[in-house]
Amino acid sequence: MWKWRRAVVLAAVALAACASQPIEDFDRSGTPGFFHGVWQGLIAWFALVGHIFNSGITIYAFPNTGWWYEFGFLLGAGLWAGFFWGNVVAIASDRY
Repeated sequence: MWKWRRAVVLAAVALAACASQPIEDFDRSGTPGFFHGVWQGLIAWFALVGHIFNSGITIYAFPNTGWWYEFGFLLGAGLWAGFFWGNVVAIASDRY
């Protein structure tokens, strides 16, 4: 049973690795950068819920400036995780 699960997970990862963004020639002067990535990371959960009802709402900007935008996005999304787990730990430590 575990071998089949590993094979399915490996196949899913392999297929996901094949995903790509369209490569276009574009002017990067007006593309989202680090701070835009932080903002979109902060509102990612709200954008996900909005995307369910309106496909025009996107979670991740493309095209973007690349590494700096991605770093900002992960930082913004990580702030939610830090806030959530910080509260969980505080509540758990108060109980015991």
